[in-house]
Amino acid sequence: MITHPEKVLFPDDGITKGELAAYYEQIAPIMLPHVKARPVTMERFPAGIGKKGFLQKDVSRGFPAWLERVEVPKKDGVVHHPIVTDARSLLWLANQNSITPHVWTSRAPDVYHPDICVFDLDPSIDDSKALVAAAIGLRDLLDEIGLPSWVKTSGSKGFHIVVPLDGKADMGQVAGFAHAVGTLFVARNPRTLTQEFHKVDRGRRILVDTGRNGYSATHAAAYAVRAKPGAPVSAPCTWDEVERGAVGPRTFTLRNMPERVAEAGDLWADMRRHRRSLRGPVDKLRKHHS
Repeated sequence: MITHPEKVLFPDDGITKGELAAYYEQIAPIMLPHVKARPVTMERFPAGIGKKGFLQKDVSRGFPAWLERVEVPKKDGVVHHPIVTDARSLLWLANQNSITPHVWTSRAPDVYHPDICVFDLDPSIDDSKALVAAAIGLRDLLDEIGLPSWVKTSGSKGFHIVVPLDGKADMGQVAGFAHAVGTLFVARNPRTLTQEFHKVDRGRRILVDTGRNGYSATHAAAYAVRAKPGAPVSAPCTWDEVERGAVGPRTFTLRNMPERVAEAGDLWADMRRHRRSLRGPVDKLRKHHS
């Protein structure tokens, strides 16, 4: 049951809370395998995206008895993150005016061992050629060290490149590995890429953000709607589409995704079958750095 379905969440586009919930209900069958049991941080916009929203990690009250949560430690206590287990829990998030579910790279109950590694390419300027070159370059580097990768639009300014893992490495090892890959990638392309987190230090370069892999860090879930005009979606795409320039960071939206899914299905459907150990790739990286 969606309360106040008539509430306008995207004022420029007239997209309502009811329309957002209908999208998540429709996309649930292909979205669920990618978000199931991952701790969620909700990005909530009670007054729509025209007003300031907020991030909510902890759900300690005001939730239905059936909603599953996972308790994770933080500095001064614990956080009870909601987790998505079915379409009903996905719709519960939408009913909280949570436009984007941001998720961990690991899943409950073992939140310390990620099953994916995420690279976020975040451009400083609008240069689609440079962004495509960076995405393809990172894919090729990962191939070089023995890791197949998948790609999705961020729904914002860049692309997310994702590597499926076997879950044997802990979060610290995965975060260290991602940072080492980013360092090597930037060293090969210092004029166009950077690891400088502060915008003022980046110039016109693309940030190779590997910080999505640390403890409690999150990324926009696959198929999540972003809180931006046009309701863009962080949508899986093919490497061929990226290479041809056929898709950009905001190509797919809440309103055109149903047609996209009808044509393409879930482009990440077989990702889990390609999970890899980091052991071999880490050894190859060491050789590059030595």
